Amino acid sequence: VRGFPAVSGKMANVQLEFRASAGDADPRSRPLLFLGQLPNLHRVAWSQVKGKLQPRVTEETWQAALSSMTPNPTDSCPLYLNYAVIGVLPSRVSRHNSPSAAQFITRLIRSCLPGGTNRAIIIVCERTEVFASACAISRAFPLFTRRSSASRRTEKKTVTVEFVLVGQNNGPIDVTMLKCLESASDGVRLAARIVDTPCNEMNTDTFIEEIKAVGKDLGIVPTIIRGEDLKGKGFGGIYGVGKAAEHPPALVILSHTPEEATQTIVWVGKGIVYDTGGLSIKGKTTMPGMKRDCGGAAAVLGAFKATVKQGFKDNLHALFCLAENSVGPNATRPDDIHMLYSGKTVEINNTDAEGRLVLADGVTYACKDLGADIVIDMATLTGAQGIATGKYHAAVLTNSEEWEVACVKAGRNCGDLVHPLVYCPELHFSEFTSAVADMKNSVADRDNAQSSCAGLFIASHIGFDWPGVWVHIDIASPVHAGERATGFGVALLLSLFGRASEDPLLNMVSPLGEEDVDFQDAESDCKRRRLV
Repeated sequence: VRGFPAVSGKMANVQLEFRASAGDADPRSRPLLFLGQLPNLHRVAWSQVKGKLQPRVTEETWQAALSSMTPNPTDSCPLYLNYAVIGVLPSRVSRHNSPSAAQFITRLIRSCLPGGTNRAIIIVCERTEVFASACAISRAFPLFTRRSSASRRTEKKTVTVEFVLVGQNNGPIDVTMLKCLESASDGVRLAARIVDTPCNEMNTDTFIEEIKAVGKDLGIVPTIIRGEDLKGKGFGGIYGVGKAAEHPPALVILSHTPEEATQTIVWVGKGIVYDTGGLSIKGKTTMPGMKRDCGGAAAVLGAFKATVKQGFKDNLHALFCLAENSVGPNATRPDDIHMLYSGKTVEINNTDAEGRLVLADGVTYACKDLGADIVIDMATLTGAQGIATGKYHAAVLTNSEEWEVACVKAGRNCGDLVHPLVYCPELHFSEFTSAVADMKNSVADRDNAQSSCAGLFIASHIGFDWPGVWVHIDIASPVHAGERATGFGVALLLSLFGRASEDPLLNMVSPLGEEDVDFQDAESDCKRRRLV
């Protein structure tokens, strides 16, 4: 069964602390969970773990527990009542999965971590799996809850995470790596909190306050284009989608521009804070959950905060296309024609195909106004994504074969899995043919590569012959698991652009390996960072 159990009190409002050592403690005073692949757990010496288990667990009990494990694909065993537990990850994964088995880490924590106010997770893995494992742990501890019992609890809850490294390069984790894990974890949990928050709280006004808070933390003042200003400046896509809502739409930009930058990268996030479908209204079974339609913008915000904190060497702009697709007297109608920021006209034949309209304005701004070399747009764009690539893998559509490969590799490195869509505009873009405008906003044939076509609509506004790199990542299904947000996309962006970071761990999980780099050649370094 996919999804996480309902969030219980033991998971909500938890402070995560990543430490080089969790220290020794009696499991009765500090319950704990050991996690790892069975071969890795067998490589751990009793001397490394006995201080966390004694006097409750003996070496014989530890060895007997390991010997009893038969993961299929996972297994777990209590070591001492419900105070100490071993969880075993799959020993092997397929080529389309992450070697870290990230999804199973989150599941095992949900189901096996003992209760308490002071707990520990000891995860045994290789150094290359630390980043993905930390992000997977973070997904297990959502921040948002409005359960009345949570507001009555005053005790602080802490979960301390320690990594025991095996295999090559198994030295201790240093302070720099711990800081990176903390930043990535905060980014994942921030994105998940925004996505989990309903629209009566997380409207466009509130989302802008979230962006301002991140900007203040980083010393960046956001640029905000809002309401009627959008219309006046020609942002017909964002304005047309959000004009019927109580809280006006907005385009918000956070910009990081270091002096030594060699290129300009723009991340564009779809931030539909609620999607009723507009006048092409959704049904009573398909509308619940549409608070998650801001998942792309939430991921961009979480990733931007984390990567700038860790030191980003190039120009990086985060664009947030914010709107509520609402119903009202001012709502866009099917048959309306809007001119978007690209100057192209769009005949609306489905108001529920709104995400591509706001993103088209966003990517055009990235190219025209910011001079982007690389544009990544991230969005909960199509329900068809879940059919095309499933509930765990985001779909990637790009004009660059190298970047398609890089996205897949980055997904395996960080646990935010990705799989390619067909990129073939010469066959698919005719789906948007209009008799009265440059294009329609929804396809004629919904059985013809829907997710690919939706992405191509966005690309058409910067042009299929645009010389830069354009990558579209559709995260509609993996943005949540069950009724909880996952923070998907944060780890992916951090990994994908790891080579532009000053952080050693992000460099390590970058899809471009060190063997491809000539560190003696500054020009080669520039070209390397231009690739990824």
